[in-house]
Amino acid sequence: MTNGDEPGPTPRRASAWVILAVVAAALLVCCCSAAVGLLIAWSAGLFHTPT
Repeated sequence: MTNGDEPGPTPRRASAWVILAVVAAALLVCCCSAAVGLLIAWSAGLFHTPT
């Protein structure tokens, strides 16, 4: 059995998962903010053709 004090691949894998989670969260925030911005622009009439 391994205990927490032994060096091994587990800390490296854990840090990789943390990095992936941070990247996924950043992409989610970016996409959501872009969607909100497009929704606000559409509701303000910026995408409507001028008549």
